[in-house]
Amino acid sequence: MEFKKRVSSVGIAKAPGGTRVSMYQTAPELEVSLEDFEQYALDRLNVLRAIEEWRSRGKLPEQIEDPVLDLCKKHMRTASAGGAEQKDLISHFVLRLVHCRTEELRRWYLEQETLLFKIRFRSQSPELQKAFVEEHNFAYKAISTSEFEAVREKLSLVVRSYNQSLNTDTSFYKVPFEEVLDLVASRRVYIHQGQAFAPREQLVTIVANRFRSMLSESLVLTHRNWTAMFAAQEEDRLTPIIEALSKRYLAPDYAKSGPNSTVSLEDLDGVAMRSFPLCMRHLYNKLQDDHHLRHGGRQQLGLFLKGIGLKLEDALAFWRGAFAPKTPAEKFDKEYAYNVRHNYGKEGKRTDYTPYSCMYIIMQNPGVGDHHGCPYRHFSPENLHALLSGLKLNDNALNDVMDKARSRHYQLACSTAFEGVHGCQSDGINHPNQYFDQSQRALQAETQKVEAMDTGS
Repeated sequence: MEFKKRVSSVGIAKAPGGTRVSMYQTAPELEVSLEDFEQYALDRLNVLRAIEEWRSRGKLPEQIEDPVLDLCKKHMRTASAGGAEQKDLISHFVLRLVHCRTEELRRWYLEQETLLFKIRFRSQSPELQKAFVEEHNFAYKAISTSEFEAVREKLSLVVRSYNQSLNTDTSFYKVPFEEVLDLVASRRVYIHQGQAFAPREQLVTIVANRFRSMLSESLVLTHRNWTAMFAAQEEDRLTPIIEALSKRYLAPDYAKSGPNSTVSLEDLDGVAMRSFPLCMRHLYNKLQDDHHLRHGGRQQLGLFLKGIGLKLEDALAFWRGAFAPKTPAEKFDKEYAYNVRHNYGKEGKRTDYTPYSCMYIIMQNPGVGDHHGCPYRHFSPENLHALLSGLKLNDNALNDVMDKARSRHYQLACSTAFEGVHGCQSDGINHPNQYFDQSQRALQAETQKVEAMDTGS
């Protein structure tokens, strides 16, 4: 496809010359094949998903800077000398198309891309940062020596608020005060004639805030223009790729369980209480209580059970038994058994379906009477609190999980719940089956520890 022709009108941008970071403001005059269109996006997704995972573990931005830059070198490189910059541009705007379609997707992309921008900008030398600011005509000016000396005492108070001392190497930028209201409120800048004097170290945050604001507006505009001008004509070509990318999970494939990850029908009740994430535990309990789940719930729970190693024969027996009080066996075999076999690749197109990832589940829109979806996103605070109470978390852990859910950090809330239940650190939760695997390892490690203590005694 001709990249500019197809995508420039929906917010595509071009990297400014001479810099390693971009505000992505103007369209590149490039052509890109559909294969590269998808592959470049997947390569960038590897970086953004890693950022999300590290953040889900509670890592601070400064702790992940080097790993993120290493991932960029690994995934964003190309065979040609100038290809990396083009790949960076194309992948950014393909993912802008992918994530512009809903508020949830926009929010996710905005968070990860802003942090990626911030890390890249921070890695630049002061000279390159200054050149970037000047090239984009930002109203940020490095103060002169005479200006510095005129307000030296005031600036010394500013750097003291950062637990630093003023010296001849300390540089400041003048920034319109309305762009740094958070710093003004915390008295971490000096205000003079409508300008805030901010230390150069704060320039990263200031420019990143400008990038975030620009990208937020562009995502909305991209969605509007794509819907109005391109969605219909690309229905059979780009649209399927874009929709698939928004739900792509770049981690272990749980469609096929490993040889050592088999769960028998007799084990289910026990492992459900010990190792199921909240979304699956809720579905499992609802199924036991109501003896029925709607299609969305059956799919979400059924594929998860397949992923933890429940064999097809046991799956049929499980669903038949769970439905039995309300659904005779003959009716079950006629209306529901086909779907179970279909998920295992034994009917229809023989597709071996993959269990749903956290992102896919979070993006669901369950209706009244449905029980699938992500409790951290879809439940009211009262219902979520009641459901979490069943995990027997202590008050601090329970409040921490609720705070993260309210802040829309749903996967971080799930990781925190895991840590509260198991008493050990999570590796980050991006998939319900990943939660299960981590739980099983944690329980096994605890059992081995107890056995070792008993043997020692």
